[in-house]
Amino acid sequence: MNGNQIEGLVGMLSVLAILVLLVLPSVLGIVRERRIDRQLRESQEGRGSERDQKSSSRSTVPSTATWYAEARRSKKFVSS
Repeated sequence: MNGNQIEGLVGMLSVLAILVLLVLPSVLGIVRERRIDRQLRESQEGRGSERDQKSSSRSTVPSTATWYAEARRSKKFVSS
């Protein structure tokens, strides 16, 4: 390899490193959102089977986490 090839390789690797640094926060955010959505879905499914087993006259109030997630989803729809 001569000097020009090495410079080209270093330049290409640095561009790829910058691209990874720019894309990484988005990918981590997507993974986090999917995990939260899955947890919310599982908790709602669990709550549904729990209602079938016990009958209670007391109404269930959504948790703060549910309100937070719903607010974030509504913001996503509005901003898109």
